Amino acid sequence: MDAFLNTLGIILYATLLFTPPLLFAAMGSCFSEVSGVVNIGIEGMMTIGAFVGAAMGHFTGSPWLSFLCGGLSGMLFGALHAVASVNLGADQTISGTAINFLAPGVAVMMSKAIFNSSDTVPLSAESKIPLLFANTFNGGGAVQNFLKNVFSTYATTYLVFVVLIFVWFLFYKTRFGLRLRACGEHPATCETLGINVMRMRFTAVCISGFLAGLGGACVTMATTNQFRPISIVGQGFIAIAAVIFGKFRPQGAMIACLLFGMCSGLKVVVGTTNAAISAQLISMIPYVVTVVVLVLFVGKSHVPAANGKPYLKTK
Repeated sequence: MDAFLNTLGIILYATLLFTPPLLFAAMGSCFSEVSGVVNIGIEGMMTIGAFVGAAMGHFTGSPWLSFLCGGLSGMLFGALHAVASVNLGADQTISGTAINFLAPGVAVMMSKAIFNSSDTVPLSAESKIPLLFANTFNGGGAVQNFLKNVFSTYATTYLVFVVLIFVWFLFYKTRFGLRLRACGEHPATCETLGINVMRMRFTAVCISGFLAGLGGACVTMATTNQFRPISIVGQGFIAIAAVIFGKFRPQGAMIACLLFGMCSGLKVVVGTTNAAISAQLISMIPYVVTVVVLVLFVGKSHVPAANGKPYLKTK
């Protein structure tokens, strides 16, 4: 029983460790997609957020300021995507793809210019996101160890669920959320009602970049302790898959992110055992699950009617 509790606690700990970056990015994707703008540049926005968060953490020593700067850097690239896809009417998929090439390139270039390496300097414990309840469960028993594994985690784990509740309330209980969803369904009708569709979409894409940047900063300031070119690889696309699985709703995306986070956690748990399984096969777990989810659910999701269609303001 003790061994079972210990293993279950480790899996839950790993799940809660890997879920926040995905969930921040997925909520960002929800903002953009619901407004009618396809944003596959989430991966690039996470990458620049991961670099800026780690770099600012090294120079300032302030975890929350660095975390915020990571989000703002993602917002900057979100604004670039918004200018191209909303203001200029460019193809949204191509614009997002360009962001996925541009942002990681900028991150690596700046890392080499500042640190003389593609990797940033590892962060000290004081510069990382703080652990909560680290000294609360120290009884030493199996139950105490289980509770410590589950609840003694980084502050961003608790923060992301607070943000999720706020985003859900914003989407479904406020006038802004109603207008945002309407812009993704019937933008021309919104324009006749006096809603500035282009401004709403521009704002949504910028918020999308901000949340994706926070997700990237989560990786380098909590999950790991430094930026590397492979820090984010694939996580932005997993977050997009979570949004499709969750039918473009933040609460649905949360369930998918927990699933993907658990898969990443299982990858770590299985990888640390003596199981005769190839390390490469273990590393494939989250991506195989992502592909399966897309195959099973992509046709069942209700995509906003005007999603991916550039809107030209009527004169």
